[in-house]
This record gives sequence, structure tokens and C-alpha cells, in this order.
Amino acid sequence: MLGMQKGAAVAKRYRSEEDTYMEEDNKLPYFLLGMGLGIAAGVLFAPKAGAETRQILKSKAQEGAEYVKRRSSDLQETAAEALDRGKQTLQRGKENLSAAVDAGRQAYREAASTEVD
Repeated sequence: MLGMQKGAAVAKRYRSEEDTYMEEDNKLPYFLLGMGLGIAAGVLFAPKAGAETRQILKSKAQEGAEYVKRRSSDLQETAAEALDRGKQTLQRGKENLSAAVDAGRQAYREAASTEVD
């Protein structure tokens, strides 16, 4: 009897997780529908004439495009600067490694010549 109760509890939990998953999937279409209705209501009840509203929307779209261009340009500059800093750091590390290898060789030569003498 105890096994049946555990099985029923597991089935109930599984069913509730599946239902929750299904509920989350259904939120996106409602969101899109609400957004579309909101836009339509905004255009229908706008206090300005259609031509004026279209002009405002056009100017806002142009402003948005200009903003995106500015931000992408800034991002390219920042990425280029980061790349340059990375190259400089890599070059310094390479030079330090080369100097360390040379110092190690020199120390080995000195140690080897001291043992021979």
C-alpha cells in the first residue's frame, strides 16, 4: 500500500511540473497579442493626425538607428583598444619569457664552466 502512495505522489509531482512547463510556454503568445493590441490602440487613439504620427514614428526610428550606430562604433573602439592592450601584454610576456630563458641559459653556462674548472 505504501508503494502505491509513493507512486501516486511521484505521478502527481510529475504532472504538476509538466503543467507548469506548459503554462510557461503559453505566456509568449499572450504577451505578443497584448503588445499588438497596445500598439493598435495607441495608434487609433493618438491625439495627432495620421501623417503627424507617422512622422513622429519615423523620426524616432531614425534616432534609434543613429543611437545603435553610435553604440556600435563605441563598442568597436573599445574592442580595438582591448585588443591592443592584449597584444601589448602578450608582447611583454613574450619578452619576459625570452629574457628568463636567456638568463637561465647564461646561469647554466656559468654553472657548467665553474664545475669544469
